[in-house]
Amino acid sequence: MAFDNDAKTPRNDSLFGNLKGYLDTRIDILRLEAQEKAKTAFVGAAHGITMAVIGLFFLIFVSVFAGLALNSALDSSFWGFGIVAGFYLLLLIIFLVGVDKKVFQGVADKLLDNTIYKSDKRQA
Repeated sequence: MAFDNDAKTPRNDSLFGNLKGYLDTRIDILRLEAQEKAKTAFVGAAHGITMAVIGLFFLIFVSVFAGLALNSALDSSFWGFGIVAGFYLLLLIIFLVGVDKKVFQGVADKLLDNTIYKSDKRQA
């Protein structure tokens, strides 16, 4: 088929249609990848928060148990809780004075090193 106008040949229409389809598909893939990453982040955050709350409850009840056990052993109504509070104060002082943020930064670097590239399933 020969047309006078070279811009509207069937070959160009097919090329533009294929290009538009390709771009639409790439946009859909990017949206799905973003949705998958958001879902993974939400699940990780929900799991982490749940574990932190359960751990906090465990720590509270173990601390109360230790305080009551020390109270019973010392035949006192308050020294057991004072000893437990002193233990936590000692831990706080050790963390404030002796532990630098670089220790936590090193742990975070090891745990999160290249996780973006490892989870990327696309071939470069």
